[in-house]
Amino acid sequence: MKKIILAKKIGMTQIWKDDKIIPVTLVQAGPCSITQLMAKEKDGYDAVQIGFQGLRKRKITKSKKKKPFSYLKEFKTKGEQGEIKKGDIIDVNIFEQGDKVKVSAISKGKGFQGGVKRWGFAGRKKTHGTKHESRTIGSIGSSFPQRVLKGKRMPGRMGTGRITVKNLEIVKIDKEKNQIALKGAIPGRKGTLVEIKEF
Repeated sequence: MKKIILAKKIGMTQIWKDDKIIPVTLVQAGPCSITQLMAKEKDGYDAVQIGFQGLRKRKITKSKKKKPFSYLKEFKTKGEQGEIKKGDIIDVNIFEQGDKVKVSAISKGKGFQGGVKRWGFAGRKKTHGTKHESRTIGSIGSSFPQRVLKGKRMPGRMGTGRITVKNLEIVKIDKEKNQIALKGAIPGRKGTLVEIKEF
């Protein structure tokens, strides 16, 4: 099974490495617990369910029975579960400095935005009598067909989408605090649940 762990985003900082400043994102990774194993013979698919307490005190409820985890996530294993069993603990020790990982999280919500911010439109020229229209999107259709085509880039809600960033390097691991420093930025605000997988 590939290396998998759930984490909480702490924030960004920078560290020195080989006389260079590297921007890093700190995450509180685990410890997580394997709460359930799904097998193809019994459940129709191979997967592992991981529980993570995180930094939240609120507990979720499942089947009217309280569980000591704030988050439960399933990961498909494709029959590669190996020797893992229910109750095993997953922590930062499964990773090593220099490992390449991919990180998935929900991006920041930015509310209702116009085409310039949402899609990077240039806007209209600010000359020849143009007034109060520098950030409008312009025409949204054509003479035929007499409708707006599906997929037209227009103003709307921005953010709160699942984003995956691949090929991130683990710069540093603090085993005492269960923290991982990832090179660069990852999606989400502070406190966002983050999925870290071996790349």
